[in-house]
Amino acid sequence: MNINKKIVSVLKKKKLTISFAESCTGGMLSNNITSVSGSSKIFSMGLVTYSNQSKTIILKISKKLIKKYGAVSIQCCSAMVNNLSKISKSKICISTTGIAGPTGGSKEKPVGLVFIGIKFKKKVYVHKIIFKNRGRKYIQKKILKKIFELLTKLLNV
Repeated sequence: MNINKKIVSVLKKKKLTISFAESCTGGMLSNNITSVSGSSKIFSMGLVTYSNQSKTIILKISKKLIKKYGAVSIQCCSAMVNNLSKISKSKICISTTGIAGPTGGSKEKPVGLVFIGIKFKKKVYVHKIIFKNRGRKYIQKKILKKIFELLTKLLNV
């Protein structure tokens, strides 16, 4: 069974809902879950908040926070997942923000730098990962793989 099918199945059994606020994954996470038949029972929403403007308008991330720390930061990722939780009321919320490349990185924030936020049972976990710069698709696929790994641990699959 594919990992996304397994996750949908477990969420259904546990009667949990899930929502995503995606930036660097551009909707890939939502697509992976909604490609599974029956996902409508567990999937609440997927927001692609790619631009800073969409983060401020849709997720209500303060412009001051983005200016001070950047959109690719622990602080922004945490705010994204917390605000998504308020909007969606899902039991599990996940946010992604990062630099998928192949350009756009800096010495402080290289291509491949990604933050994954997970909120479950009122606890927020933010994971910082630096993937090798092997191209945009490679990084995006690695992000999905990591999120599914984190979800399987969280759900004890």
